[in-house]
Amino acid sequence: MSSVNQSLELCKDRSTSHQLHLIGYSLIFTAGLLLNLAALWIFLYYLRIKSVVSIYMLNLVVSDLLFTVSLPFRIYYYAVGEWPFWPFLCQVSGSIFQINMYGSCLFLMCINLDRFVAIVYPLRWRHLRRPKVARLFCLVVWVLILMGSVPVAWFHKTTSCQKENQTIMLCFESFSNDLWQKRLFPLVVLAEILGFLLPLTSVTYCSIQIFRNLCKPGRDRSLRQQKTIRLLVVNLVIFIICFVPYNIILAAYGMIKARVFPTDQLTKDSVRRALVVTVLLASMNCTLDPLVYYFSTEGFRNTLKRLRRGQAWDSETGTLQTRVMQSKPYQANAKAEVKSFPVRHLILTHKDVPFSPPKIFLNSPIEDSEI
Repeated sequence: MSSVNQSLELCKDRSTSHQLHLIGYSLIFTAGLLLNLAALWIFLYYLRIKSVVSIYMLNLVVSDLLFTVSLPFRIYYYAVGEWPFWPFLCQVSGSIFQINMYGSCLFLMCINLDRFVAIVYPLRWRHLRRPKVARLFCLVVWVLILMGSVPVAWFHKTTSCQKENQTIMLCFESFSNDLWQKRLFPLVVLAEILGFLLPLTSVTYCSIQIFRNLCKPGRDRSLRQQKTIRLLVVNLVIFIICFVPYNIILAAYGMIKARVFPTDQLTKDSVRRALVVTVLLASMNCTLDPLVYYFSTEGFRNTLKRLRRGQAWDSETGTLQTRVMQSKPYQANAKAEVKSFPVRHLILTHKDVPFSPPKIFLNSPIEDSEI
């Protein structure tokens, strides 16, 4: 046993980066879990997933929630300093991070492409804005990111080091230079091109074209156009904050580890410290993605605002539907609703359907119920 320990490398002092990851992932887990569970609840329980944009957003919620529920393994690892779980869980945790990041890039790209088609080419490519086509695109995205996660999981095996005459199991770090040169670097290049550069180019091009179309001189901005601009701005902010820094530093770190160009040890350590910070920024996307739903989806925002008042958003009619308590007679509830809302907002129900709940329309019309 002693000969085995002697052959192991000494563990490097990663306490500073571990403390940063511990604090960062703890905050991301708390905020991400609450926000994405609330988003999933609203999408499935209150909104009917029929529009193209809502289909893409629901898949984005699932991707974020999948990454969020895997964070307790990372939090425990960075708190203790070693990996006490099965090696298989280390591989799964590493691949889920890649699934979430590149899946988020691709789903945000799909949302921008849908807005691009709806505004710039509303007639020529309208066949692409069908729910069946959106579900097919989502299926393709999931197949791509799951296929890409297989080699990532294979390389995210646990490694060992020696610390105070004890063998410590590590995860998420300590990849050898030989592994970087032969296998990891080509995989990073492929992931950068398909999972980052392609979505970034598409989002940038679509955003520019949509801005040019909506911001023409002398053109008044409608409600739909204002929501579209908010959506584009939020998407660009997420890319700039979360994905651009991490992927740039990852590409630089990969070239250093693969010895594409020679560098000194000081530069290598600086790039690695930057990678530690940008990994947390990339992980923050699961807490920023709910801004896409809130600022760009009319039904989502109004449902969130009115849940306290016992109302729910009806995506088919673009109305807020008042819920009626079943434990009280309908007449008493109807009388209470009349007192709560002005008469001009009420729509009289059909006399043959006495238990149909009244519907309260918004003060301003919904020009595009899909966003």
